[in-house]
Amino acid sequence: MRFSLFGDIQIKGIVLYWIHNQLFMRRGIFPVKLDMRSHWSRQLFVNSGRKPPLNWLLLCFVCILGLIVIFISSSSNSLNSVPSSPIPDIYKNYRRLKEQATSDLLEIRSLSLGITQTKELDLCGKEREHYVPCYNVSANHLAGFHDREEFDRHCELLQVGQRCLVRPPKDYKIPLRWPAGRDVIWNGNVKITKDQFLSSGSMTKRLMLLEENQIAFHSEDGMINDGVKDYSHQIADMIGLGSDSEFLQAGVRSVLDIGCGFGSFGAHLFSLNLMTICIAAYEISGSQVQLSLERGLPAIIGNFISRQLPYPSLSFDMVHCAQCGIVWDEKDGAFLIEVDRILRPGGYFVLTSPTNELQGGTLSAKKRIMLPPIEEFTQKICWSLLAQQEETVVWQKTSDVHCYASRNQDSVPPLCTEEADTQSYYQPLLSCISGTNSKRWVPIQNRSSGSQLDSAELEVHGMHPDDFHEDSQVWRSALKNYWSLLTPLIFSDHPKRPGDEDPLPPFNMIRNVMDMNAHYGGLNAAFLEAKKSVWVMNVVPIETPNTLPLILDRGFTGVLHNWCEPFPTYPRTYDMVHANGLLSLVLNSQCDLSDLLLEMDRILRPEGWIVLRDKVQAVEKARMLVTQIRFVFAGERTNFVIFKHEPTENFSSPSLLGVSDGRTSEIETGATLKL
Repeated sequence: MRFSLFGDIQIKGIVLYWIHNQLFMRRGIFPVKLDMRSHWSRQLFVNSGRKPPLNWLLLCFVCILGLIVIFISSSSNSLNSVPSSPIPDIYKNYRRLKEQATSDLLEIRSLSLGITQTKELDLCGKEREHYVPCYNVSANHLAGFHDREEFDRHCELLQVGQRCLVRPPKDYKIPLRWPAGRDVIWNGNVKITKDQFLSSGSMTKRLMLLEENQIAFHSEDGMINDGVKDYSHQIADMIGLGSDSEFLQAGVRSVLDIGCGFGSFGAHLFSLNLMTICIAAYEISGSQVQLSLERGLPAIIGNFISRQLPYPSLSFDMVHCAQCGIVWDEKDGAFLIEVDRILRPGGYFVLTSPTNELQGGTLSAKKRIMLPPIEEFTQKICWSLLAQQEETVVWQKTSDVHCYASRNQDSVPPLCTEEADTQSYYQPLLSCISGTNSKRWVPIQNRSSGSQLDSAELEVHGMHPDDFHEDSQVWRSALKNYWSLLTPLIFSDHPKRPGDEDPLPPFNMIRNVMDMNAHYGGLNAAFLEAKKSVWVMNVVPIETPNTLPLILDRGFTGVLHNWCEPFPTYPRTYDMVHANGLLSLVLNSQCDLSDLLLEMDRILRPEGWIVLRDKVQAVEKARMLVTQIRFVFAGERTNFVIFKHEPTENFSSPSLLGVSDGRTSEIETGATLKL
């Protein structure tokens, strides 16, 4: 059995002390406790007044010599026992020691406070590898939901069961870094059947198998990418632009892609700096949302079969549907009314469907042949048909709010009251036109092109410019603090390999961030100003003032959400979760903080991170609970704490800022892929 260096020193000190006592006690002289502040403290022995015998001096000399030999040999063994390992291993060992010391400190602190240590949660079964709460199709059927409403979100039916940690699939691998990871994903990370994989679909849904365990969303001959680019150029031409690079100049900054396929169209628009978010219904396998998020692209589960989307009125500059499976003239035009609600004045609705392909040369001839219900209804809601080419039709919403007043008094649909315009969190679909009374009724061509709104635009949201700039400054500073802690942590786990052309970690290690209490979107703006290739899902809790209109007007993406419920996304879909003030908000509500932390764990991708920024009491409460979820402390500053989801014995995973920890039998880090 080998003792540590410090253990050896302690043992030798005890031996020396025992020998010292024995020497003097045999002569009837007892050691005295020295006062280190007195003059006599400099004496090593008590002066007995007699000269010690020579044999005792020799015995002392031999003992001291023997102890020196033991000390040198043990020190040499300790040094020789240190394995020669690369520098990253030294970093990891140091971090493990630091994390273990922190864990021990937290345990001591909890015991001093009388808090019993909570038991770690077990792993969920294999059937929950892709688990999304609130979307139980079988339970929805039994509850009486039908006509596709069984695929809708029904958290009211969610049963409180045994808590467990959602594990990744057995073949799960860490996603490839951007930009390669945007075009190639690991097949084992998503749930997709062979038939779904081989189905061709539209140009925005095509994919190909690059290797046995990878899915590629491009082809070496460029046919898929070129097809998406041609489609994007076609839409730009139909709205009167020279190319799709002019979308921003035309006021198109944000796009809602309904039924996005596998995100190829959104990925192209994303490369043009257009914030494009995919929204699609829940799917048990072959999910459009899961595949898009695995590529690192913005996506969320949602549909408007019976309820509004979780967005306020006047949220997007363009709504796109390419074979999205919606019958637009059903329910007396309620689906088109919902599109009109979230579409900004002057915005575009792009519909691509085989049923739109018509014969004839002139636009007037095509309008006469087109299905009457859709065309007649778009006229009632003040949309104008801009163009139609082959399967694609483009309408533009009016910029003139007086268009609605100029209709007949008995026009259908009527205008909504102001009260109907304020609620947008999973409310029933409206049968009236909303947004016409809003101060945000500003044509997209007249809006600011950047994320910094002018004083007039801030006044619409009831915000003073000084408060806005102060908030921006706070988040610039906060992001610098976060990154100063993240950089060495990520770099120690992922050292830059020789020949890598991509930037040093962590600049390419974090692709998306969920800001769980986004306020004004300041963290999102700070990421943009720092030129980090990260997009942020800005979540506004329904218990807080609704700042989502301000966030969307800055050109960001976001959503309303109730954090007493699970978030509508698949497991392992975000690289970082940021919670500013959310813990206090949850503790002051009827929600359970443990459920919130468990939801963070479900959302986090392996090797992902969590940043908790809150009051001291709330953070300390979370510290005591994260041991259940296997979050490991990674670092902290005055006003925030980081955890990491370190690998368990079977898996490597994310962190709490912190990181979420992995749970598969084997996790491989994606190798560099030459495309």
